[in-house]
Amino acid sequence: MYYDDLIASEKDLDVLRETDEEFDKGNSMYFVRLLEKDASIALRIRAVCILAEIGDEESVPILSKVIKDDPNPLVRHEAAFTLGQLGYFSGVPALIGGMLNDDNILVRHEAAVALGSIGDQSARESLMQATKDPDEFVRQSAIVALLNLDYLKSASKIVQKA
Repeated sequence: MYYDDLIASEKDLDVLRETDEEFDKGNSMYFVRLLEKDASIALRIRAVCILAEIGDEESVPILSKVIKDDPNPLVRHEAAFTLGQLGYFSGVPALIGGMLNDDNILVRHEAAVALGSIGDQSARESLMQATKDPDEFVRQSAIVALLNLDYLKSASKIVQKA
């Protein structure tokens, strides 16, 4: 089947059902532990995505580790996306590392977009570096992120004056 690489076994289907119960409980640590196991790609992606819904800043170190160490680029991409959704400044170093060092275009792109979403001005220099990425898609993502940083910076000045 086309999804043999994603789902390792029938047991994975049982675990996917279990994830629904743990999501309903708001048990973010369940999903963190799932990422630490030798789980299939599908289970790791599910865990990462659910952490975006129920995670908090305690999820940032494990998602940062996923961006750096997971062997699958789709899982790393989802971790970058999730860090952007969570929006914690503590995720910025991992996103910068992914944007500048990952060998996969999707991961570099998503890390750039996430940095723009978080809006931490400390990412500006790294985003400038990414505007020189060999891939046009990544370069454009870095530019969009820089535009978002500019907008957020000017918006905060407006709020401060009010």
